[in-house]
Amino acid sequence: MAITRRDFLNGVAVTIAAGLTPLDMVRAAGKEHEFIDGSYYPPSLTGLRGNHPGSFEMAHALGREQKKFDLTALPVEEEYDLVVVGGGISGLAAGCFWRQLVGQNSKVLILDNHDDFGGHAKRNEFSTAGKKLIGYGGSESFQSPAHNFSPDVQKLMETLGVSATKLKESFDVNFYPDWQLSRGVFFDKKNFGETKIVSGDPGRAVSDDIPPDRLNGRKIEDFINDFPLSESDRKALIDLHVRPGDYLPGMTVEEKSSWLDTHSYSEFLATKVGLSKMALLYFQQRSNDFFAIGIEGISCSDARACALPGMEALGLPPLDGESLADLEEPYVYHFPDGNAGLARIMVRYMLPDALPGTTMEDSVLARLHYEKLDLPENTTRLRLNSSVINAANVPGGVAVTYLRDGKLHRVHAKNAIMAGYNMMIPYLVPEMPKQQQADLKLNVKAPLVYTNVVVKNWQAFKQLGVHEFYSPAAPYSRIKLDYPVSIGGYQHPATPDDPMVIHMVYVPTYPGSNLPAREQFRLGRAYLLGTTFAAHEEMIRGQLQEMFGSTGFDNQRDIAAITVNRWAHGYAYYANPLFDDMDEMEKVVERARQPIGRIAIANSDADWSAYAHAAIDQALRAVNELKGMR
Repeated sequence: MAITRRDFLNGVAVTIAAGLTPLDMVRAAGKEHEFIDGSYYPPSLTGLRGNHPGSFEMAHALGREQKKFDLTALPVEEEYDLVVVGGGISGLAAGCFWRQLVGQNSKVLILDNHDDFGGHAKRNEFSTAGKKLIGYGGSESFQSPAHNFSPDVQKLMETLGVSATKLKESFDVNFYPDWQLSRGVFFDKKNFGETKIVSGDPGRAVSDDIPPDRLNGRKIEDFINDFPLSESDRKALIDLHVRPGDYLPGMTVEEKSSWLDTHSYSEFLATKVGLSKMALLYFQQRSNDFFAIGIEGISCSDARACALPGMEALGLPPLDGESLADLEEPYVYHFPDGNAGLARIMVRYMLPDALPGTTMEDSVLARLHYEKLDLPENTTRLRLNSSVINAANVPGGVAVTYLRDGKLHRVHAKNAIMAGYNMMIPYLVPEMPKQQQADLKLNVKAPLVYTNVVVKNWQAFKQLGVHEFYSPAAPYSRIKLDYPVSIGGYQHPATPDDPMVIHMVYVPTYPGSNLPAREQFRLGRAYLLGTTFAAHEEMIRGQLQEMFGSTGFDNQRDIAAITVNRWAHGYAYYANPLFDDMDEMEKVVERARQPIGRIAIANSDADWSAYAHAAIDQALRAVNELKGMR
């Protein structure tokens, strides 16, 4: 049997482990970029995407062993005013802000190690049955823009022509309710003894896109009494939801708040509420999607902010403004490709010829011309498949060394912004102070997988009466029909007979391990980077078959495409009172993002916050730091 390209790329990591030297790997790493219908177009690629094979292996190895050869011997090939390392939302925003504040004739180079720009804002395109489907493979939507967007973020949106109001109007919040669909729970046979779908979840959700009066939920007692649990466990869950008590008796409100901040939701349910292991299992993955860790890794206060039950009768003060906004502001500010839509518009702002059109709406279906991203005549250039391995202050600015097509290249810039994963910066900028290196290494990003599966129709969901599933114990904790957004000529599937994108969320967690969040994240990252697409595909098909087999669904017949967006470095680490000294963490965050000479630091990581608005704010801060040095 012939070895496929997918097999080859999955084998790159094995080659590294076999002991090739960095120079050997550089010589071996040249490869033809993938083409779709004769042109380079990454959004149409399926298989293993996100941190795709070829985007990280060489940089990891060279970063560890670059001392084995002299980077300073490389000739400087190009000169720029600014080099941005990382072409995600923060790096692209930095390019936009630089043009605004320094001038459109300033020469800017944006480098990214992936084959597409956008970072976690990833666009997935599919063509099936003559229809185009667009999905999001990462950063989903704007999070509570009315509350969270700073004036600077709002101003950039206005400059780009991006309207949160129009996005909200394009989101049909009544689409699934009108089809009489609800949220439901999938109980898998392996963990619960039988396969069972329970529809009609009446619960409130954080970042909810469904109006609270359109959930199509049942009475909570009827909903829970359908669970495949013992009568005593079902009664305990019902009591928790409808008759919560003061589970922290004898404490003052201040003492309760402190206890909830520093104890996990899992511990609370087990030791204070008294749930059994099986009843507790129902909640195990409720926090996976929002925090990328199970309930043993989130505080009770975070669980409360996610509308998880048990704290209603404790007499606590109201939620803070941000948490309340996340609960009450509808989660409807969504491009069909998620925040990749914003990334594309930022690229158009800097490189108008690359994306035809002039409006937010006409950008949705416009095909981006990747061949126009890195043209010599442009003052701003965006260079993909370029893994930066070193950035160093030198006379007159910064020297940046990167690997592309199996060759090392060196460019010089008056300024540089590191807008990629902050935990990698100590390896790329070894001259930074040791304390700052230690601080940055604490930002261990949470791994997760966003998988998009195209099905030929969604009759299985219609038959089960569910548009979104929560899975307490199966690998994929969230499985949902795509957000119902129609904009700029793009139409969301109209009927259950139409092809549809199913969005699935998998988070590698280690419940019962008692490991701190950072250790779980490191283990999860290693697991994801070592797992082949074939293994992911088997897991996906197996879970969907168990969920929908009773409806006549056949995973071999009914699945048209699978794209696994693997984010081994996913959500930015957020300070967690279960594992961190919160007073000290404020100092860590501030120290970690200090500029090193003429090298500034951006990315949402620099705010220790996994949101697009944070990425933009940090980009502007970094640009202003460099501008102040001029």
